[in-house]
Amino acid sequence: METAMAMPTWERKARTFLCVLGLGLSVYALHVELSREKNPDYRAMCDLGESVSCSRVFSSRWGRGFGLLQYFVDKENPLNQPNSVLGIIFYSLQMVLGLSLSRKAAVFLVFSSWVSVAGSLYLAAILAFVLGDLCVVCVSTYVVNFALLFTNLKRQRAIEGMKEKS
Repeated sequence: METAMAMPTWERKARTFLCVLGLGLSVYALHVELSREKNPDYRAMCDLGESVSCSRVFSSRWGRGFGLLQYFVDKENPLNQPNSVLGIIFYSLQMVLGLSLSRKAAVFLVFSSWVSVAGSLYLAAILAFVLGDLCVVCVSTYVVNFALLFTNLKRQRAIEGMKEKS
């Protein structure tokens, strides 16, 4: 008989906190980008100085499709979405799939977290070496992505361990 698994309280709380924080940051980033498109003089709360400007980062070519989709589709193509839209999708999936204790869900959570961390490292390099900017919102999402990866790896190990015992 298989032992019933339950999500540890720490994981539920951590996942909820990280996903809500990630969603909040992504929605704010989208708000800043759309506000900047309507009004080029828009100044976001996260614009703290010349080299600390999230609105400058979000409105750069790397703020949509990771700066890569523009090589394959027009800037106005529906596939070329702001990175923040991808973040909203990612954090929503993390939250919903985090409710499942299946092995497949755990594998997808880990895989998608590795993709998000790779994207974070890529965008952090663009931020530091190309744009020469510090984006507080961006760096915060990178931290959330690494923390979700850690959480998902712990979950996957726990699920694998539970499956082996049964």
